[in-house]
Amino acid sequence: MTTRLRPVRARRPLRAIGAIGCVVLGLGLIGGAATGSWLTGDSSADPATDTAYADARMLWHSAPVDTLFPRTLTGDGAGPGGADRVWTRIAVAPDSTCASSLDPLLVTTLRQVGCARVLRATYTDATASNVTTVGLVFTDGDPESVAALKSRFAKEKLSERRDLMPRAFPAKGTVAAGFGDPQRASWTVDVLTEAPVIVYAVSGFADGRTVGDPQPAAAAKANGATSAPAQAGLGHEATGLADGIGGALRRTLSTATEAPE
Repeated sequence: MTTRLRPVRARRPLRAIGAIGCVVLGLGLIGGAATGSWLTGDSSADPATDTAYADARMLWHSAPVDTLFPRTLTGDGAGPGGADRVWTRIAVAPDSTCASSLDPLLVTTLRQVGCARVLRATYTDATASNVTTVGLVFTDGDPESVAALKSRFAKEKLSERRDLMPRAFPAKGTVAAGFGDPQRASWTVDVLTEAPVIVYAVSGFADGRTVGDPQPAAAAKANGATSAPAQAGLGHEATGLADGIGGALRRTLSTATEAPE
């Protein structure tokens, strides 16, 4: 007896080809998205930027104080009329929380980047007639949120608002012993973009006099400005020291992120 053989259905090559095509297309889309992110400079896909930000967040407790706040700073052409300036560090505050060292409204303004830690130091000029507190505010922000904060500061001119003026750091036994909030004369605030850090500086007179009309550094440095802070060059003091400390931070970060040979 013989058994009738059932016919075997022919394989359908089109279905297999379609499946392979879907796989290839999917891989292509993934690769294209990655390439697009790279070409457009998407910082979220930039390992170098992420590494720099991660390293910068650690500097507040890993970098020596003398690298973040040098004992002496020189500002070539940083004074009124392009005069050279030299500042000497007279005190360094212990690292502190944002709530204990910044005005509450400023803390609220920085909330979008997550205020984490504050480092402060106070300097005096070569004549010991002016004092300036410089601060580094370390945040938890990513490149996008930090850039957004910098844009907001520029658009809303937040650096010029007196109610967002940084606080002074007085130091007992120094020429800055009487440098409190009423003695603040000029200030500047700069949101960096290469690191999740905000640099600020606030200046005043070393004799402890109260300043009734403090001015942001940009206004105090303007041509024709006649206010007491302007005539004393305190806008230049604040800007020059903020620039100097910002430069020290950049050099420290560059050293920290150098690849080992």
